[in-house]
Amino acid sequence: MYNIKLIERLEDVFDIYNYDVPLEAQRIEYANFNYETDVIVGWKVSSKWREKIYWEATGGLMNDAFSGGTKSTAGVGGSLARFQIVDNYLYAVGRFEMSIFNIQELSAPTLEVIQSVGWNIETMFHVDNYLYLGSTNGMYIYSLNELVRPEYVSEFIHWQGCDPVVVDGNYAYLTLRGGNFCGQLESVLEVIDVSDKSYPELAARYSLDNPYGLGIKDDVLYVCDGTSGLKLFDKSDPLNLNMLGNLKDIQSKDVIPLENSLLMIGGNTLYQYEYLENGVKLISAFSLN
Repeated sequence: MYNIKLIERLEDVFDIYNYDVPLEAQRIEYANFNYETDVIVGWKVSSKWREKIYWEATGGLMNDAFSGGTKSTAGVGGSLARFQIVDNYLYAVGRFEMSIFNIQELSAPTLEVIQSVGWNIETMFHVDNYLYLGSTNGMYIYSLNELVRPEYVSEFIHWQGCDPVVVDGNYAYLTLRGGNFCGQLESVLEVIDVSDKSYPELAARYSLDNPYGLGIKDDVLYVCDGTSGLKLFDKSDPLNLNMLGNLKDIQSKDVIPLENSLLMIGGNTLYQYEYLENGVKLISAFSLN
């Protein structure tokens, strides 16, 4: 890990780069942004041109979300991930398309397929040979019976909202965040019955404050509720979730439940927690500033 080297790269493989321009912006300024080397990771508000408010792009490396393969030897991804690795294939989603790469030979990766997958896709989660795509209007389910060409199975549609998703057994857990550009007022956790992949159904709904990512370890569901902190729920009965605890004095955005520790990111800080019988204990915190 102390001698990481670039093996290969594929350029110009994504048509759309969605960097979420703030709705409040009256003017956008890109003068200090380098399209060849930078990635937009945030915005700052300033005033120019007779004190008109404008927003200026800030470039750098993206560090506010985890990505990688879920439950694979390649790594573990959070619920906000847009990338997943399954066997010898890398799956990446944009707003409307999925790009599928063959990475069997890391020195010579190839872009195999680009296919349409839905509307305004935000996240991807892989489990049990299915891909679950979270969008601003619901959840799409794709089968990986043919790895190079995922097959559409079904979709679950709700009112418009930001929508990461994780799945465990017969239930999918989605958070919808209101009061923002996602288009709705309520913030909730939805429990979707996916025992029949062709006909997912809403099974339960719980109110939250401003949720983002979430994760599962055994019978505990970890929900990042933004400025309301990290919330822990007993999900042994998915239709009757009980809160085990709430870490209130932190800002939480996404979690990765590893085998022996819980990783959480929020407020530009990476947290590591030890699992307890009915909670977690802080091991370390590392600032990403």
